[in-house]
Amino acid sequence: MHWIVCPDEKAQARACAAIIAAQVLQKPSSALGFATGSSPLKTYAELIELKRQGVVSFSQVMTFNLDEYVGLPCGHPQSYCRFMWDNLFTGMDMREEQVHIPNGMAADLDAECRAYEQAIADAGGIDLQLLGIGHDGHIAFNEPGAEFSRFTHVETLNARTVEANKRFFESADDVPRTALSMGVGSIMRARRILLTAYGKDKAEIIREAFLGPVTPALSASILQFHSDCTIVLDREAAGSLG
Repeated sequence: MHWIVCPDEKAQARACAAIIAAQVLQKPSSALGFATGSSPLKTYAELIELKRQGVVSFSQVMTFNLDEYVGLPCGHPQSYCRFMWDNLFTGMDMREEQVHIPNGMAADLDAECRAYEQAIADAGGIDLQLLGIGHDGHIAFNEPGAEFSRFTHVETLNARTVEANKRFFESADDVPRTALSMGVGSIMRARRILLTAYGKDKAEIIREAFLGPVTPALSASILQFHSDCTIVLDREAAGSLG
């Protein structure tokens, strides 16, 4: 496990963008795994700027997102599909067919999960997976549980996740209660993992996840066993590491 501690969120975003850009420069046809949420937003802005400057092209990459709410179409303002197009893909030299996001409107959700896993396999696996981390230590929508999930699946969101996400909706009642999510096993099969977090509110869970025991009650903790995992933090998020 590799650690990068940056002075602030801006430097943190630049470090993450540089790692992703280097991956694409080394292998232009890379399969990249992307995440939603607040943690990667500035990283995505930095990637768009690198593309604008002509430093890197994303014209040959394939992308796979971690998750999507069940019941929200791509055009819904709170869907993760819409988030990715608004915050990253429209600013990059990519075609729609290069983008893969689980379809939360699929008539058969289990079949959609199987098809998503097959799409990742057909792409040769994910070369670099970007992750954030929830306040309860979840990665993707892999909520605390009794065992690690192996594959893309339908996940029931717990009350803490619903509470954390209700700020994006009119009320907590509008937050979907289920989502499609890559499994922990799916994430661990990525060749490289890049996890980013910022702010003092993430400091304690960072310490628990990466300095504490590995447990499915805190799904990010499994990353301690990954052979090539880089964690990029600002000083506040690193504040409990000692």
